[in-house]
Amino acid sequence: MTSRKTIVVRILLFVGTAISLFFVPWLLVKAWILPLPDTVQEQADEAIGHGFDGIIVYVDQADQPPQYFASGWHDRDAKIPAKPDALFKIASISKLYDAVAVTKLVSAGRLSLDKTIAEYLPELVGKIENTDKITLRLLVQHRSGIPNFTDAPGFWASPTETFEESLALIAGMPANFEPGEDYEYCNTNYLLINKIMDDELGYGNFQFIKEEILVPLDLKNTFGSLIDVNIDEVMSGYHVGYPHDLKGNDHGMHATAEDVGTFLRALNTGSFFTPEEQEIYSSIYEYKHAGWVPGYQSFAEYYEDIDVVVVAFYSTTDPDLYNWNLSEIINSRIVKILREQESS
Repeated sequence: MTSRKTIVVRILLFVGTAISLFFVPWLLVKAWILPLPDTVQEQADEAIGHGFDGIIVYVDQADQPPQYFASGWHDRDAKIPAKPDALFKIASISKLYDAVAVTKLVSAGRLSLDKTIAEYLPELVGKIENTDKITLRLLVQHRSGIPNFTDAPGFWASPTETFEESLALIAGMPANFEPGEDYEYCNTNYLLINKIMDDELGYGNFQFIKEEILVPLDLKNTFGSLIDVNIDEVMSGYHVGYPHDLKGNDHGMHATAEDVGTFLRALNTGSFFTPEEQEIYSSIYEYKHAGWVPGYQSFAEYYEDIDVVVVAFYSTTDPDLYNWNLSEIINSRIVKILREQESS
């Protein structure tokens, strides 16, 4: 006979399961379990049905011509369809370019991975904890322990515009951990890296990136700032709960999916590195990245098993990063489609 205690436990488990299921984001489940489309274009169209305003996908598979896909809107208000060659705010994907620039400056003997913030930026001693322990290497690797300035309350509602304003958001705050003892993704690390490079070069480091990366790869649709582009060529971006187009906000680098894909293949094959540079880069940073700013989500990854680069841009974000999770599901399905096409 079943005891009363066992019955109570079973009831509680059932109620707990029911509550959990009630709060499951069912669209994520639906996006995951839907039958896999035959083509990337069909998957892009499906993404619009999941609530994205626009999507761009670039596929560069070895020994095949590049493929371009787009669905939804380039400009929702003007009813302009999505364009596969649109410019997009690539956000933190730009850290890959920064890491390459650091690599080349270290290889040239102009920077040292083992010098500290205190040595590079002595004016920050007393403003940031552990400046005498945090090396350039730890900054690149997100192992500094410095608080993230973009986590400041209300940051994205009113972003800072200068190095000094950004640094003021975390100045005097205690470290999140001792340098080198943990990992935490942090935009402050790259704020400082860019300052260190600017000081060493004597000019803006994007010019160095242009000379060392963009020109050799013939990347003519990658720009350091919104002010350098025709804004009509920028894909509109939207944030759930905010009614206006966000393409007028300047959040750094803009590029087409093709330019990002070309760069990423070169990064993964090492075609613009010397052997010494390749060794340095491999020791400090990764070979794929994603990016997020309000209205814009971007993903760039190389899949070695099928020798393919996939770049995906999504023009809708939300406060709870629900769309981020949805994007990752769609990305995985795109790669699955490509694997199935490769094996067929």
